[in-house]
Amino acid sequence: MYDLLVVGAGPYGLSIASHAAAAGLDLRVLGRPMASWRDHMPRGMFLKSEPWASSLSDPEGRRRLETYCAGRGVPARHGEPVPVEVFASYGLWFARHCVPGVDERMVVRVRARPGGFETLTGDGEVLRARTVALAVGVMPFVELPSALSGLGPELVSHSSHHGDLSRFRGRDVTVIGGGQAALETAALLAEQGTRTRVLARAPELAWNDVPPAWERPWWRSARAPHSGLGCGWRNWFYAERPGLFRRLPEPTRVRITADALGPAGAWWVRDRVEGPVELMLGHEVTSARASAAGVRLDTVGRDGTTARLETGHVIAATGFRARRERLGLLDDELRAGLAALPDGSPAVGRDFESSVPGLFMAGLVTASVFGPAMRFVQGAGFTAETLVRGVRRRLGAGPGGGRIPAPGRALRQGSAPGLGAER
Repeated sequence: MYDLLVVGAGPYGLSIASHAAAAGLDLRVLGRPMASWRDHMPRGMFLKSEPWASSLSDPEGRRRLETYCAGRGVPARHGEPVPVEVFASYGLWFARHCVPGVDERMVVRVRARPGGFETLTGDGEVLRARTVALAVGVMPFVELPSALSGLGPELVSHSSHHGDLSRFRGRDVTVIGGGQAALETAALLAEQGTRTRVLARAPELAWNDVPPAWERPWWRSARAPHSGLGCGWRNWFYAERPGLFRRLPEPTRVRITADALGPAGAWWVRDRVEGPVELMLGHEVTSARASAAGVRLDTVGRDGTTARLETGHVIAATGFRARRERLGLLDDELRAGLAALPDGSPAVGRDFESSVPGLFMAGLVTASVFGPAMRFVQGAGFTAETLVRGVRRRLGAGPGGGRIPAPGRALRQGSAPGLGAER
C-alpha cells in the first residue's frame, strides 16, 4: 500500500509529487503529464501569467521555468509571454528530474476502503494507498451555457476541447465569452482564415495593461507591488498569502473567488482581436438550435432587444465551475461524503484535506477556500508544500517530524514503478 497516490500530472500534481518524494513518501503518480497543456490548447497560444510566476514547485527551487528556458536559449523575460508548447515541454522536463516515474494510465474510480483508498486504473489494475491527492486540473469542470446544452459536439464545443483549430479554417465560428480563452481562440481562428465573431454579455471587452517594468522606483513598487496575479496589494495578497485568505469569512472567500480577476484579455492579443474579429457585445444567448448553416442562435441585448444569427459552429469559452458532483472518478459513496461550500465546491481544511480523512484536493477545486491563486500555476508551490505537510500529519509523521522511510525505488529519478501485481 502506497503512502500517497497522486491523481493527475499537471502543474499541481507534479509539484505535489516532487515535494512528496523529497519528504520520503512512498508514492505513485498517475495521469498523462501536462495533458491539458499538450492536448487541449492550440499551438500558437501563450501563457497569460508572467514567466517568473509560472514555475512548478520543487523543494529546492532548482527547476524553475526560467532555468529551463535559459538552458535552451528561449526568452523568459518579464512582460514577454511564453508559448504554451514551451511551458508544456518545461513540465515534462520537470517531471523527469523531480518526480518518480509517472504512470500515464488514467484513474477511473477512487473508493474509500479500511485503512485508506482503492483506485482503479483504466486497464483494470487496482492500487491501494493510505492517502490520495486529487490534482485533476480543470477538465472535469467544463462549464457550458444551458442554452447550448441540447446540441452535440459537432455544433458546440468548449474552448478547452481543442488542441488544433485547423478544422475550422474557412468556416464561420462564433466564440462565446470575453476572457483570455475566448479572445485568444478568436484571434487564432481569424488568423487562419476563419470568419470569427466574439459574442459576450459584457458591453465592452476588458484588457489587461502592459505590466510595468520590473525595476521601478521604490515608491511605485510600494504603491502597486508585482505579484504572480498582477500588480497591486490586493493581487499580492491573493498570490502570496493563500493561508491568510483561508481565514476570511466563508461568504467573503466565495464572493472574491467568483469575482476577482474577472474576464479580460492580455494586452498582447488586443490588436489581433479588435478589427480582425467581429464583436457582438452586450448580448446573451437565450436559445440555440441546429440549422442548415450549423447553429441558429437567438440572443437578447442588455436593452432587451433580440437578435438571431447563423453560424457554423459555436465555441464556448465559458470557463470552469469546480463542483463536487463533477468529480466523477470518485465513487458515489465517497463523493456524497464530501462536505461542500455554498458554491458547490468541496470544503477543504488548512492542509487541503477534504472532509473525508486522507483525501486531499488541489488546484481549481480549492479556490473558494485558498483564493484566486489556485486558478493559476502560481498556487502550485503553496499547495504542494502545505498538502504534503498535511499528508505527513495524516500518516503520523507530525507537522515537523522526521522523514518517513520509503523504498529506494520511490526516489530514483526517472524510474517507473512496476505495473503488474495489485498493491
